[in-house]
Amino acid sequence: MPAIKTRTGNVVYEEQGSGLALVLLHANPGDHHDFDAVIAPLAERFRVIAVDWPGYGLSSAPELPKAASAMLFADVLEDVVAALNLQSAIYIGNSVGGYAAARFAITRPEQVQGLVLVSPGGFTAINALTRLLCAVKGNEAITRLIATRFARLYLKTRNEWTAQILARTETGRRKPASVAVDAAVWRSFARPEHDLRQRAAAIQAPTLVVIGRHDPVIRAHADGRVAARSIPGAHLVIPDTGHEPFAEAPEEFLSIVLPFLEQILQAEGSHVASYS
Repeated sequence: MPAIKTRTGNVVYEEQGSGLALVLLHANPGDHHDFDAVIAPLAERFRVIAVDWPGYGLSSAPELPKAASAMLFADVLEDVVAALNLQSAIYIGNSVGGYAAARFAITRPEQVQGLVLVSPGGFTAINALTRLLCAVKGNEAITRLIATRFARLYLKTRNEWTAQILARTETGRRKPASVAVDAAVWRSFARPEHDLRQRAAAIQAPTLVVIGRHDPVIRAHADGRVAARSIPGAHLVIPDTGHEPFAEAPEEFLSIVLPFLEQILQAEGSHVASYS
């Protein structure tokens, strides 16, 4: 698989299809295979680029895994975009991937044609309860102990795709560097710079927010509504799933996302035609 040299080391990605770039960004923990159920259908219309975050999949862990953070992942996304020369792309980001995609849309609005934020980070109120959760999950011993059980909690549907995610989670919790990254990213969720609620008003791209009704981590009727209110023109859809609807109910996910993506393609075509 191809790799990109970034500030944290080599970041590996899978690429399929052609056309407008569609970048897939997974959650913490995870890897690009979390999107396996939808990559092929998306690649029929797009150049799909599915990234492994540092410390996951085949990507190198940061030199200091304990220093990983959601903000560092967002910085790495900038490196990936620059290396691939993606002047125009759509981003589908799940959880910390959603945070990174949203932050990129804030800082590089001219390069983002659309956003699909799936249970995105950055829109949850930081209070005593969330700080406690981040501190508990930010403990490496606890993360190692409960990683697979925690994934079972937020993946509400059991099918071949979620079974594979659970298997990869079980393997990952036996890798010290991956556990260190996982815990460090959780600690970073409580930092003020992770909060996008005010900054999200700067997002200009068409945005679809997708949060499963049964997601216990990013709550549809709380965090989802905040995200949709914070981003101008954003639309919230709540499927009957947990944290990763693209794996739990891929056909439903595609039925939600593909019409949105088609609208972006049509708008892009109209824009190109107006200058031809």
